[in-house]
This record gives sequence, C-alpha cells and structure tokens, in this order.
Amino acid sequence: MGDLTLFTYDWVPEPPRGYVRDLRVRWALEEAGLPYVVKSVSFRERTAEHFVHQPFGQVPWLTHGDLSIFESGAILLYLGHLSETLLPAETRARSEAVSWLFAALNSVEMASLPWTLAPEQKQFDGFVESRLKHLEPVLAAREWLAGIFSIADILMADVLRLVDRFEKLADYPACRSYVARATSRPSFLQAHADQLAHFAAADAANSELPRVG
Repeated sequence: MGDLTLFTYDWVPEPPRGYVRDLRVRWALEEAGLPYVVKSVSFRERTAEHFVHQPFGQVPWLTHGDLSIFESGAILLYLGHLSETLLPAETRARSEAVSWLFAALNSVEMASLPWTLAPEQKQFDGFVESRLKHLEPVLAAREWLAGIFSIADILMADVLRLVDRFEKLADYPACRSYVARATSRPSFLQAHADQLAHFAAADAANSELPRVG
C-alpha cells in the first residue's frame, strides 16, 4: 500500500512536549519495527488539507498509501492489524486487548484529562480517583493488560503517565509500577526522544512564538 506516514505538528510549546499524542503512534511503530516517515503540519495555521485528514484540526493522523486514519486509538488499532507484536492473534487475548484499549480512552482518559488540564479544580478529583481505584488491583495482578504487551498497554500507559506527571499515582503503586515498566521499553524511549527532537529542531524557526510556562 505504500509508506506509513505519521503527521504531527511542526512545533509545540514546551509543556506538552513528550505528551503530544503522535507519541502513541511512534511508540507502536517502533515496537512493531514498522518503517515509517514523519511529516509536519503547521501548529499555527490549520489548512483545509489538515481538516480533510483530521476533522477537528488536531494531530496525529496516519496515512498508508491512499488510506488516511485519524484519532490515536483508531491508528493503534489499525497498526495492531498489521503486526501481531501489537495485537495478539488469539481471539480471547485480542478481544481483551481491544477492550482495554477502549477502556484507556473512554474510562480512564475521559476521567483523567479534565483533571490534568485543571488539577486545582477539586471537583475532578473524585472522578479520576474512582478510575484509579478500580485499575489498581487489575495492574497489581498482571504485567500487561492482555497477557502480552499490546496496543492496550501503549494507550493505558500513555494516559497514566500524564496523570503521574502531576503526582496523582503516588497512592497507586501498581499503576505507577506499570507506567515505569512500560516506559522503560526501548520502543518508548526511542519514540519519546524522537518527539522531543522533532519539536526542538523547529525552535529556531519558531522563536517568535510566545512561550507558555
């Protein structure tokens, strides 16, 4: 079908670096050893072409030949069908991985994202705490969500590491250990370094942009 091409912003301010969601896709591609290229779209201006591929003007999206896929979960699911390294072939394990992938997006990230955007707003605490309390015994009982490392772990670990950035996992040792275990994988380390380098390379050209933080 042609090359796998990942599209992300050409530049972002310092605070979100290392957390922009193209990292999830980079991580999966590195984990599976799939060859890919990265292309940039403007952070400052959303073109009509951008909205053709991502209707909300966000990143990432992935193209594979004439196929274009947006939303990080959908991209990971697509890549999972390209590589059994990312999604197990056995029916039960595959179903469990897919279930946990959607849980990461719809149950955990939905609760945690408002809190990470406004951690001082105490009304969000109960929501994220309820998710972590249910997730803690699950992660205490297993190394990876579907038995082997999969796209479910890429998504869940990425969601939880943002929570951990704000020290919310201090009372959840199994969740914190899970994040440490996942982010010590060479594929994550490579993806994380590549994202930081990608945005750092554009700093000089974008030095006129206001900085945050």
